[in-house]
Amino acid sequence: MSLRRASASPLFTPAAAPRAERKAARAQLDRAQGRARRAAVREKRRTSPAPDPDLGPTYPTSGRSGPASARGGKLRLPAHRMTTATAGGAYPFLAEGGLGSEGLYIGRDLHAEGAFCYDPFSLYQRLEGFTNPNILLAGVIGMGKSALAKSLAVRAVACGYRIYVPCDPKGEWSAVAHALGGTTIALGPGLPGRLNPLDAPARPSSVDARNWVAEVRKRRLLLLNSLAKTVLRRELLPMEHTALDVALDHAVNNAQTAGRTPLLGDVAHVLGHPDLLDEAFGEHNGRLGLAAEDLAHALRRLVSGDLAGMFDAESTASFDARAPMLSIDLSRLGGAGDDTALVLAMTCASAWMESALADPGGGRRWVVYDEAWRVMRHVPLLERMQSQWKLSRGLGISNLMVIHRLSDLLSAGDAGSKGRALAEGLLADCSTRIIYRQEADQLASSASLLGLTSVETQAVSALVKGRGLWRVAGRSFVVQHLLHPHELTLFDTDARMH
Repeated sequence: MSLRRASASPLFTPAAAPRAERKAARAQLDRAQGRARRAAVREKRRTSPAPDPDLGPTYPTSGRSGPASARGGKLRLPAHRMTTATAGGAYPFLAEGGLGSEGLYIGRDLHAEGAFCYDPFSLYQRLEGFTNPNILLAGVIGMGKSALAKSLAVRAVACGYRIYVPCDPKGEWSAVAHALGGTTIALGPGLPGRLNPLDAPARPSSVDARNWVAEVRKRRLLLLNSLAKTVLRRELLPMEHTALDVALDHAVNNAQTAGRTPLLGDVAHVLGHPDLLDEAFGEHNGRLGLAAEDLAHALRRLVSGDLAGMFDAESTASFDARAPMLSIDLSRLGGAGDDTALVLAMTCASAWMESALADPGGGRRWVVYDEAWRVMRHVPLLERMQSQWKLSRGLGISNLMVIHRLSDLLSAGDAGSKGRALAEGLLADCSTRIIYRQEADQLASSASLLGLTSVETQAVSALVKGRGLWRVAGRSFVVQHLLHPHELTLFDTDARMH
């Protein structure tokens, strides 16, 4: 018989009884049931075997009773402070939230196990500490950095951006440009391509005609200065600057009279004839012509030397600002040992491209400097690159510099030299640093230049192909780059090795 039946029978109250009487009967029944339960618990404890003293105190399955039960919501712990590094160890399953879903899909964030997207223009507007859209990409050969650079270009075009490659020293970007419906201009001995770096870009509608003439003259002078300093491997003297000014003005006046665009050969011709130079300057003592002798021989390389014809003729292609991609193929100039010819060609090509970069209505663009390690020893070109890096926000461009090792930046010169300062300035002006695997002997210099932590340095040494450490405005991500099968075929740089 159940406890309720045993105790309820003598306390039965008819339904017709008053309410107070029924209520009192139920209370008496509850008390009787409670006494019966407590008696059953005492009997169970009396008959249970004694606990093993080695096991310590035992408690009922319902837990300890009383104030020490910790079930009443009264548990209070003192406040505790800790550093983020300690918190990361105390809570190891927390992951970086990522950069958001806007922009180009790159691959998989290995720590957060989610998609990783990147867009420098979007991040500049919404990410604190992201001060510029410039990117540094470094990695040893065969780790996939070239595939990443080309993938960024292809996916950027899909997002509405345009891509400019002012120097393609290995000819790898031509296939990418053709696949995107862009244009490739191949320059080299025996090739029909010609670019005139003195071409005047189209005047923006917002710029006054008189001011635009002065702007074009300034750009042409900067180009001539860069070319001369690259060949001479030194800074120009004051009279040499004057000689270039006078020679350029004389060449421009003669070209306008003939109804054409001035050429580098026109400037070299004036520099090589002291009488013309002195006559244009208004003096006849021969001093200016004597000071221009080195300049005349420096520009002769572009007119009659190994670069003859490529930059001393009317351009065979016009700049199409609407093209999704434009690359300058300089693979025919990739001679080993001396990169001067390649640097001169790159200087001329970049000057020719500046017409689009200076257009405020040109939209957002990417400028890719592939194999940039080859130009680190040439200060004039570094100066032009630094100017473009500094003006990236105003021009609406994202500069991507691709090198092999971080120590390539140190090859620009000795500590304290102008070249070293320029190279380190380019690095400082990159809010995004992408580091693929570095050799063991390069880890110390890489960590020093980039300010890597010990954990980040160890991660760089263990990276596999296609996996890189992304440092974006002080935040770190280890990202596995994912390629579409068509991209994998298009970007294959090892075809000749198979």
